[in-house]
Amino acid sequence: MFAIAVWDREKQELWLARDATGEKPLYVGWIGGGIAFASELSALRTHPDWRGGVDHDALSWMLAFGYVPAPLSIHPGVFKLPAGGCLVLRPGDEARVPSCEEFAARLTPWHRLEEQLPADGAREQGLSDNEWLDRLDALLDDAVRLRMQADVPVAALLSGGIDSTLVVSSMVRHAPGQVRTFTVAFDEPGVDESAHAAAVARQLGTLHEEIRCPAGAALALVDRLPDIYDEPFADPAQIPAVLVSEAVRRKAPVALTGDGGDELFEGYQRHLDAKAWWSAAGSLGSRGRQGVGAGLRTLSDVLPIGSTSRASGRLGGRLAALDFDDYYRRVLQFPESMAQGAPEMRGRWPHWPSPPRTLHASGERMRFVDQILGLPEGIHTKVDRASMSVGLEMRVPLLDPRIQALSWQLPPGSHAGRGEGKRWLRALLTRRIPGEVAQRRKQGFDVPIGDWLRGPLKPWATELMSSMGDALPSRAHVDGIWKAHLSGRRDAAYALWAALSYLAWLRRHG
Repeated sequence: MFAIAVWDREKQELWLARDATGEKPLYVGWIGGGIAFASELSALRTHPDWRGGVDHDALSWMLAFGYVPAPLSIHPGVFKLPAGGCLVLRPGDEARVPSCEEFAARLTPWHRLEEQLPADGAREQGLSDNEWLDRLDALLDDAVRLRMQADVPVAALLSGGIDSTLVVSSMVRHAPGQVRTFTVAFDEPGVDESAHAAAVARQLGTLHEEIRCPAGAALALVDRLPDIYDEPFADPAQIPAVLVSEAVRRKAPVALTGDGGDELFEGYQRHLDAKAWWSAAGSLGSRGRQGVGAGLRTLSDVLPIGSTSRASGRLGGRLAALDFDDYYRRVLQFPESMAQGAPEMRGRWPHWPSPPRTLHASGERMRFVDQILGLPEGIHTKVDRASMSVGLEMRVPLLDPRIQALSWQLPPGSHAGRGEGKRWLRALLTRRIPGEVAQRRKQGFDVPIGDWLRGPLKPWATELMSSMGDALPSRAHVDGIWKAHLSGRRDAAYALWAALSYLAWLRRHG
C-alpha cells in the first residue's frame, strides 16, 4: 500500500502514483496558480490561496453511495488518483485547471484490474476443487506471514466471520507467541456477534478483547468524524472502525484485517439477492420490469409499516433497471437517497465502471464493480482514515495480488451456490476449523444506525437538519424521508446518514 511522489530532476517531471487496490489516498489540486498534492485534503486546505467549494457531481455520488469516487473529489479543481493510477506533471501544467474528464484522460494506470482477468477460455483447466483449495491455502498463509513481519507487535481484528477467522488462523500458525485479537460488541442483540468472535478466539487460542460500542459511544464520536474523514464519507461502520482502531493502537501499532474477502470471492448477501431477483425478472424486458416495479412501489405504500413494505419499495425501484449492470448500481445506491430529490442530479453517474464483455456471469460483473469502486472508495476509505487517525497501520492479507489473481482464475460461477457466497473461503475454513463458523451468514461490524437515528442520535440529527438551509438538493425531500424514517414507514437510515455526514462535514470544512 502506498501513495508516492517522485521528482525526476533530469526530465523535470513529477510522478504521482497510488497503490493497486487503493488502500492509500492521493489528492492533487490546482490551487492559486500552482499544483499541490497530499494524502489528505486537510493538508491542501492549509494553502494560502485555498478556495474550497463543493463539486456537485461529487456531492451527488456521496449522497447516493456514501463516498466520493476517484477521480472526483468534493472540491472543484482537486482530484483523486484512482487505485493503480499514475499521473505525470510537467512545468506548465499548472497554467489551466483541467476538468474531471481532462484529468482522467491524463492518467496512466500502472495497474489495471482488467489485466488480472482471464480471456475467454484462458482459465487454467483440469484442477480439482481440492487442488484449487491447496493453492488458496498456501497463498493466504504466505500473505499473512509476509504481513506479520514487523519490529513491533502485530494484532488482528476478529469479527468471528469467515475472512477474519481465516486470517487469524494463519497468524496463529506463524506467531512466536499468543496472537492479540479485537472485536466490537454492540448492545443491540440483532447486530452483536461478539459471542461468535469470542468462541473463535477461544478455539484459536488468541488473547481476545471486546470493544463495547453502545449508542452513547456513537453520540460522543459524531462530532469528531468530519476531522477523521476530511472528505464527506458515510458508512455507519466508520463508528466502530474508529473505536476499535483506538483500542488496538493502545496494544499494537500494526493490525491485520479480513477486508477484501467479500469483494474477491463474492461474499455479500446483495450478490446472492441480485442474482436471484434478476434471474426471475430479467426476462420480463425493460417495460415488463417497470410495470412490476411500479406495482411493488404502490404496494409498499399500502402495506402495514414493517420490513415487508420497505423491501417491496426497494425492489420496486431496482426493477426499473435497463440491464443487470444498472440493476446492481441501484442495489448499491442508498434507498431514498437525497440525490433522488433533485432532478438535475438524477442518473448522473459518468464514472461508473463498465465490466469487460469477457465477464459474462453476473457474479463476475458484480465482483468487478466492487473491486474497482466499492473496495478503494468505500472499504479502504473507512478503514484507512479510522486507523490513521490514531497512527495504526492496517494490513490486508486477502488483497495480496496473488490471491486476487487466483480469485479470477477460479471457474466462473463457482464462487457462490446453494444460497451461500464465498464458497471457496468457506471450504478453506472448513478445512482449518471444522464446525459452524464456516456456515455463518456474513454480518461484519454492522451498525444499528436506523435505531440510533430514532433514538440517541435524533437530537444531533434534528439540529443539523434544522440549520441546513439549501445545502442539500431538496429540503422537502429530506424532511419527508426523515419523517418517514422516524415513523418506520421507510428505512432511510443509510440515505439519512449520508446527508447528515455531509452536513456535519460542511459545518466543519465548508
